[in-house]
This record gives sequence, structure tokens and C-alpha cells, in this order.
Amino acid sequence: MSKSKNYFSHETAVIDEGSSIGEGTKIWHFSHVMPNSIIGKRCNLGQNVVVSPNVVLGENVKVQNNVSIYTGVNCEDDVFLGPSMVFTNVINPRSAVNRKNEFKETLVKRGASIGANATIICGITIGEYALIGAGAVVTKDVKPFSLVVGNPSKPIGWVSKNGHRLNFNKNGIAICPETSESYELNGNKVRLKK
Repeated sequence: MSKSKNYFSHETAVIDEGSSIGEGTKIWHFSHVMPNSIIGKRCNLGQNVVVSPNVVLGENVKVQNNVSIYTGVNCEDDVFLGPSMVFTNVINPRSAVNRKNEFKETLVKRGASIGANATIICGITIGEYALIGAGAVVTKDVKPFSLVVGNPSKPIGWVSKNGHRLNFNKNGIAICPETSESYELNGNKVRLKK
């Protein structure tokens, strides 16, 4: 890290004026951070990542290679974006029609992970600690702690904060095998028990 900045950027990365980059963040080969984007502390942007204007990334966001994060996307803390996953920001794009005033907002909540080559259709919310399987095409909101796969994606189960599959007993209680945290299934919602 140089003395003039508190983050690392590879010499091939392009960092536009007007962007804000948090302490301890690393930006790797051939990546581009555009103006008015906000990147939190301790983020990691892999090779060939584009962060468009007005994007917000919280702290400790991990962005793998070949990901474009378009205007309208907001990722909270501890989000993981897998290699070559895709965000969209317009429902009906056309080359000859300017739709910059129609960008839809997409919110990825704290701790969610999106697998490699998944596609996230704009205008949805991905809940806290949700896990999107590799190659999934997500067309609607995803509940917190939900595990979704397929095209179009469908929920197939629940995961813990650490990403372990949860198996609920007849009383609707599951224990994370790694942390021993207790989760409760109530109807079609999961919550971490305090």
C-alpha cells in the first residue's frame, strides 16, 4: 500500500476520481471502479471487476473475477459474489433505447453468497445469509437463510450463517454443525435463535 492511500490497487486497475474506497481493500488486475461508487473497508475485488457509478459495497465484500456490479446494486457487509456471476439493472434492455432512468435497484443483504455464473435479475432483494447456487437464475426475492438453485431458481432448503445446510427436527429446530448456533423454522421463515 502506498502512503497516499489506505487501500491496495494493482497498477492495471483504474480508479476514477469521486469514488470512495475503504481502508484495507484490495483491487486486482484490470478492474475498474467508477465515480460515485462506495467500497467499504477490507473488500477484495478480483481480476476484471467493474464497479459502476453509485454502487455501494459494504465492508468485507468479496468479489471474484469477472463480475460487473451495475448501477442500482447495493451489497451489505460480508457479501460474497462468485466468479462470473451477473447482475442486471434493466428489465427490457435495447441497444437503441436509452433506459438509464429505468435502472432497478437490487439489494444483497448481509452475509449472502452468490455462486459462480449465477444471474440476478434486477429489482429484487436477496435476504441475509441466503445462498444462491452456481448457475442459478434468480428472478424474485430470496428469503433470509434460503438455499436456492436452478433456472428459474427455487428454494430447496435452508443454510446457517456459515453456509451449512440446516436439517430441522420435528419441533422446527436445527443446529449449525460448525458453530452450534440454533435456528428455528416457523412457517416459511428461518431465524437464528438468540
